[in-house]
Amino acid sequence: MANIRSFKELRVWQNAMDAAMRVFDLTKRFPVEERYSLTDQFRRASRSVAANISEGWRKRRYQAAFVSKLNDAEVEAAESQTWVEFALRCKYLTVEDAEILDRCYEQILGQLVAIIENPGAWIVGSNRKVNH
Repeated sequence: MANIRSFKELRVWQNAMDAAMRVFDLTKRFPVEERYSLTDQFRRASRSVAANISEGWRKRRYQAAFVSKLNDAEVEAAESQTWVEFALRCKYLTVEDAEILDRCYEQILGQLVAIIENPGAWIVGSNRKVNH
């Protein structure tokens, strides 16, 4: 881990923000009757990925809390993939747009898993375990 001072510097957070903005732009074209169902749920889940990453960043003093928030981000990313599939099957997304979004979320999931598998590298303060 480099000397990262803000969650905004995390590639995983940047990727999550980019994916959420892509979802926002694409869902503008969804039918109006989906506004309070698929559109709303899809946008909420996609935004929650980045939000949970930033919340986890502030909980780095406590490994279990940090990992828990990253697990929440992982769940929201997987949920977003499900909404991609629904939107594709409803023909609200093109195959190309769905594939791009799915790849984005696969990358985010991989990044989250990598951090979750080595949380000690990210913990700060007196709870950080130093191996000699």
